[in-house]
Amino acid sequence: MASSPLPASDANSPERLTLIRPDDWHVHLRDGAMMRDVLQDTARQFGRAIVMPNLKPPVTTTAQAVSYRQRIMDALPGGSRFDPLMTLYLTNDTTADEIVRARASGVVHGVKLYPAGATTNSAAGVSDLSKCMQVLATMQEVGMPLLVHGEVTDPVIDIFDREAVFIDRVLAPLRRDLPGLKIVFEHITTSDAAHYVAQSDGPIAATITAHHLLYNRNELFKGGINPHYYCLPVLKREWHRLALVEAATSGSPRFFLGTDSAPHTRESKEAACGCAGCYTALHAMELYAKVFDQVGKLDKLEGFASLHGPAFYGLPKNTETITLVRKAWSIPSELHVGGSAVVPLDGGSVLEWQLA
Repeated sequence: MASSPLPASDANSPERLTLIRPDDWHVHLRDGAMMRDVLQDTARQFGRAIVMPNLKPPVTTTAQAVSYRQRIMDALPGGSRFDPLMTLYLTNDTTADEIVRARASGVVHGVKLYPAGATTNSAAGVSDLSKCMQVLATMQEVGMPLLVHGEVTDPVIDIFDREAVFIDRVLAPLRRDLPGLKIVFEHITTSDAAHYVAQSDGPIAATITAHHLLYNRNELFKGGINPHYYCLPVLKREWHRLALVEAATSGSPRFFLGTDSAPHTRESKEAACGCAGCYTALHAMELYAKVFDQVGKLDKLEGFASLHGPAFYGLPKNTETITLVRKAWSIPSELHVGGSAVVPLDGGSVLEWQLA
């Protein structure tokens, strides 16, 4: 993409939208053959992406993050300027020295908190956050962001309430103890989370996915079980979706784009115990444009997609641009990824925006 000498807004019209090249602040690229295929979709749209560390085995050290980053760079097409921003997987055994190494590397840009058992490949996650307080204090000291999967895993808590309970039991006490710790509340799904992030003091922000902006939990059950809309955190009630749309389109710098694009094979989704995750990297910006267009807030999309994330992470905005045009196209019903079939979100339906 060529750099534009004019502000992106000067090139916009109801039928055409030019934006500073966006970033994805939460994506699952996987590894091996699947990574090589899905990477192309992310790199085509985004200048950078925060790459999740929940591989098998997880990325828990700086050396592993550097190695994973090199595998990503080796898989990029020639001439690509995509920059993967790596993360570490926080465990009960993570050390403060490892955080210092990670910060000094210039490669690791965050540490991911998965409560043990909360989502895909989270078995090695944190079982007791009190065991990590020295590590979290070091993160606060060196300015390393904590990226939070914000759900409790207590089996007595209803799955639809786990995010709200996490705020009360975990997030609020943590922020009282470490008020300077930079926190990204990942893929928020509730009005509780949107209001908490908007109204809190201190360095906190949130990512929001396209699927949580577009759909409520009814989508899971239309005409039967629809496994390709199953994700974690799970889709919530309509009033929560509306609160997320309001937050994303508000212009607040505390909210920015994170797709949580998570490829799973058709076989692993359409199973007796199907995997959680929606594949949106193929058409992410078109999906977000649909949301912002529906509420008449296309003028707020560039901030959400291209400006707020870099500002929070202390990185420069991208210098290139992308352009979306109002042009109907059909989302493929199926993709061939790493030798297997992957169904993208809304596969087979029509989108009214397309990346030029």
